[in-house]
Amino acid sequence: MSSRQPQMDDPIFAPKYPTMKVPIPNSNGSLFAANGYVSLFDDAVARRVGDIITVRLNERTVSKKSAITKITKDTDNTVAEPIVLGKKITSPPTNLGTLNGLSSENEFEGSANSDQSNSLQGSIAVTISEVLPNGAFVVRGEKWMQLNQGDEFIRIVGMIRAVDIGSDNSIDSTQIANARITYGGKGAVADSNKIGWLARFFINPLFAY
Repeated sequence: MSSRQPQMDDPIFAPKYPTMKVPIPNSNGSLFAANGYVSLFDDAVARRVGDIITVRLNERTVSKKSAITKITKDTDNTVAEPIVLGKKITSPPTNLGTLNGLSSENEFEGSANSDQSNSLQGSIAVTISEVLPNGAFVVRGEKWMQLNQGDEFIRIVGMIRAVDIGSDNSIDSTQIANARITYGGKGAVADSNKIGWLARFFINPLFAY
């Protein structure tokens, strides 16, 4: 997915049309017409470049994380009084205690909680853009909806297996491998949810230290 501003009629998400085959000339001396052949056993499930598949969007993610950290460190050291010329040098008493005693205490306590939930429901029609050698399909497509205060769009790109396509030419979004699903918008409503440049400046990672 590109980070540039999304636009309608993006050639990346344009539908892929099947290539036109050279028409086979009619054969007047046979009961079998190659250019009008229709198999009685083939179903209508998409399997060629340009075929349309309906993707049922059924995405839901829930993440929750909690962390508590507590560190305590106490240090107490006593230095023996030095002896010079056979005499012990004793430090004079002070209000702070003896000068040959060292002690330190450090304590850190922190906690963090994160709770996030996302859901995306609906459907979108995509086209097969490529048939891979192993029989898998590369699909891509987009849907734009023009509302009163702007536009909303859904884009999807990924890989699917032929066996996962239902008889009604549909597949669940959770069965798409390497899926790239984008939901966004343009207009007044989308702009109101964007953070300003000044706020982005102050939440820069450099200010976190």
